[in-house]
Amino acid sequence: MTDEVKDLEVQEFQDQGKSAQGAAKDINFILDIPLEVTVVIGRTKILVQELLQLGQGSVVALEKLAGEPMEVYVNDRLIGRGEVVVVNERFGIRLTDIISPAERVRQLR
Repeated sequence: MTDEVKDLEVQEFQDQGKSAQGAAKDINFILDIPLEVTVVIGRTKILVQELLQLGQGSVVALEKLAGEPMEVYVNDRLIGRGEVVVVNERFGIRLTDIISPAERVRQLR
């Protein structure tokens, strides 16, 4: 391998390192943007008549089975799935599966 090729490879590697550091600095300006996180425990379809009959204590059956993972959306885009947990008397979700970056890109189309 000639010295020119070695120098070129080192220079390309150094440039990539600089761009990664620059990207980390550039991302700081978006860190305080608020996002809406939604967790879907299930869905169902009902008639208006059934909706009007709902009252306190009514039970609405959902399409999901007990124990199935909940879907997690950020700004209406599916990003993962998880399970319900209780933390300090509040409900939370433990993420068990994150959608791959390739799948997230496909959702944008």
